[in-house]
Amino acid sequence: MVDWISLAVPFAYLGILIGSLATFASLYRSRKASKSASLAPWFPPHLQRNIYLSLLHLDQPSPTSDKPLTVPDSILKAALLRRATEDIHRIISVRSAKQALSTLLARGSVGDELWQRFLRAEKEMEEELKDVVQEANALAPNWGTTIFQSANEMATNAVIRKRVEEVQAQAKVDREWWDRKRETTRTEFMKELNIDAEKSTDKGSDKGTGTSTPATVSRPLTAGGEKGSDEDTVLVESGGPTTPGGTVGRASTKKRKGKK
Repeated sequence: MVDWISLAVPFAYLGILIGSLATFASLYRSRKASKSASLAPWFPPHLQRNIYLSLLHLDQPSPTSDKPLTVPDSILKAALLRRATEDIHRIISVRSAKQALSTLLARGSVGDELWQRFLRAEKEMEEELKDVVQEANALAPNWGTTIFQSANEMATNAVIRKRVEEVQAQAKVDREWWDRKRETTRTEFMKELNIDAEKSTDKGSDKGTGTSTPATVSRPLTAGGEKGSDEDTVLVESGGPTTPGGTVGRASTKKRKGKK
């Protein structure tokens, strides 16, 4: 006879184990979903998407008829193109931050919460791109294949225009600085020229008004041990030319000969 009780116990154990695991998995997934939903978004609110959806669902009654006014397709296309341009900026931001964030996560520098925020932002961007392609194909056939190419060109043009404006603004500031610097340098250079001119003028005036210093040449001692009289004194201008034979010696010799 088969013992059903002994056979039912393992099956009951397996049922309880599987049920508890399923309950735990369900609670874990719901808790994780609620936690990820409570995380702060990676990007700010998508203004361009909100504008496009507002224009798409705009229902304003016409004053002349009962039919509501519809937004022209050209405006919807422009709004969708602006939305795609903003998506391009966000895609570039996500791709540039993914490698650095994964490296920091591997080193333990950032927590799992930041990584979960990034993964959710990446998933939202994938859904956003699909939605833009569908909307583009709904407005114009096969426009979804080229809308992001046009949006990329617009984004690049906007970046270049912004850079040119920054360069022009900086060029104006640099021009003002250079004008001030040139004026200061010119003023200092003129001061140095004036100082040099004054110094050269003072040196020229000193040379023009210079006086000569007389030098006294006395007669040598006589045989009696006395000096010659005052008549034998000869004044010689200092700095005057000196002949090879000695001008002063010749003058004193002639005077002595005359006295003899």
